[in-house]
Amino acid sequence: MSKVVVSIVMGSDSDLPVMQAAADMLEQFGVSYELDVVSAHRTPEKLFEFSKNAHKRGIQVIIAGAGGAAHLPGMVASMSPLPIIGVPIKSSNSIDGWDSILSILQMPGGVPVATVALNGAKNAGILAAQIVSVGDGKTREEIIAYKENLNTQVMEKSARVKK
Repeated sequence: MSKVVVSIVMGSDSDLPVMQAAADMLEQFGVSYELDVVSAHRTPEKLFEFSKNAHKRGIQVIIAGAGGAAHLPGMVASMSPLPIIGVPIKSSNSIDGWDSILSILQMPGGVPVATVALNGAKNAGILAAQIVSVGDGKTREEIIAYKENLNTQVMEKSARVKK
């Protein structure tokens, strides 16, 4: 992989089992990424530095996962010019994940965060690769092949069910 273009951040290392799915998808598409823990509540200075400077390091998309109050994606979006993909995480202190979903989904006008499903880091990785593919034909071809494979898998399942 080449220069890092996607940053995956999470509020705690306990979020890694969910967020790993985003990294796995980016690897599958050949998109370079980095992983880090950036807590909106416990490391605000790190959050500010990361959010304001990620684009200066060549990052093109940020995937931010958080549970509970889930302020990380919105706070990153408030300071970064980059597209932010929020992953709500059902954490140990969560209210069935609804607190995380609504904290990320209900952003005020002017501060958009693309939000995937609860624990939906796989889709966040795919969406990040699709965003990168706008300027990267190789990544676009990988995504096309991935979607063709999804189609093939469903058609095979359909044929088995029909028997």
